[in-house]
Amino acid sequence: MNGWENFFIAQVGASAALLGLIFVGVSINLTRILSLPGLPNRALLALIILLTILIVSSLLLVPGQTLTLVGIEILVIGLFVWITVTSIDVNILRTRKRQYRMPYIVNIVLTQLALLPYIVAGISVLTHGAGGLYWLVPAILISFAKAILDAWVLLVEINR
Repeated sequence: MNGWENFFIAQVGASAALLGLIFVGVSINLTRILSLPGLPNRALLALIILLTILIVSSLLLVPGQTLTLVGIEILVIGLFVWITVTSIDVNILRTRKRQYRMPYIVNIVLTQLALLPYIVAGISVLTHGAGGLYWLVPAILISFAKAILDAWVLLVEINR
């Protein structure tokens, strides 16, 4: 785990800042968000994705953990978040009118691309050691991109 501390410290700070900004943005547009079906859940998804970065990065900063424990933490969080978010996404998709489903399917694919690497990272750390942590890099970067895209929709696109 040597050498990863600065990376995880940066991720904790960035994810916490973006979480705060999304909370403020959602509170500013709350009436509009609540008036459109699916948007409250999309706001929740953005918050969950950023919270995942915050929690995983925070846990990996705890000193003295074995790689087995690190792998278990990443895998359990990854699986829990993946199951939760996938069920929310499927429920949103079911409520979409047919003509709006394809764009939301693209959104679901982006979410899967963000979350599945957490699961791969956990399994990889458990089976191959510290090299599995490199799977967290795409997980975190794609998660940031996905959360920012959701924030854009929640803060700008709904007001067009």
